[in-house]
Amino acid sequence: MKKVIFTILLFVISSTINCQDIFGKWNSKNDETGKIDSVIEVYKKDGKAFAKIIEITDSERKNALCSLCKGKNKDKPILGLNILTGLEKDDNEWSGGKILDPRSGKIYKCYIKLENSNKLKIRGYMGFALLGKTAYWERTE
Repeated sequence: MKKVIFTILLFVISSTINCQDIFGKWNSKNDETGKIDSVIEVYKKDGKAFAKIIEITDSERKNALCSLCKGKNKDKPILGLNILTGLEKDDNEWSGGKILDPRSGKIYKCYIKLENSNKLKIRGYMGFALLGKTAYWERTE
């Protein structure tokens, strides 16, 4: 009986811990329409956080290119594009990396923080974090 209770308790704790991290699939909404326009996958590589666009919901933009991007991302397909690079864990947030806005082609410094198990705060900025923009992604189901 003790083994069964311990196993159930261990399962509940591990499930809770797994939902308490930034990694996984997230819905990104269009600022103007409020509708989900893409699904972003946040993943870990070499101890750092990265993210790429894995789905575009607007059928007219599925084959869109990052025409406003510069450098290596110039004219690359937005679908599959890495938009978040090199964030490192710092207490309860991930920072020190960059985020690419494929609509404008601009790259910003950023940090991300898990607000709750289903809501991720993304803050992109130039210079100081006070001078920037915040977006929220919701975990996909």
